[in-house]
Amino acid sequence: VQLQASGGGLVQAGSSHRLSCTASGTIFVIRRMGWYRQAPGRQRELVAFIAWRGTTNYTDSVKGRFTISRDNPKNTVYLQMDNLKPEDTAVYFCHADIRPFYGSDDFDYWGQGTLVTVSS
Repeated sequence: VQLQASGGGLVQAGSSHRLSCTASGTIFVIRRMGWYRQAPGRQRELVAFIAWRGTTNYTDSVKGRFTISRDNPKNTVYLQMDNLKPEDTAVYFCHADIRPFYGSDDFDYWGQGTLVTVSS
């Protein structure tokens, strides 16, 4: 299984931007998908996650500005980021809890990370 993230780049404060991440390989079900980020000199933190049925959770600093969504048939998760701030600058990593086969355990998978830089 691989996660391929895309959409990073340089954006201006106050603007919007969208990240995408698609899982490929042997997949029976993706139970939870999410986004983490790591700013320079800081620990990786959870940004948002979305469960199979659509339940979402956000870290406080992005509530009301970021929206996570998923397309289950496409095994894809999106992060719509609005009203971006310089403090959102970080490498964003997608994550997924995947059950490869019916009856197997769930495993954690990570994307390669995509850099979002927000200029003031």
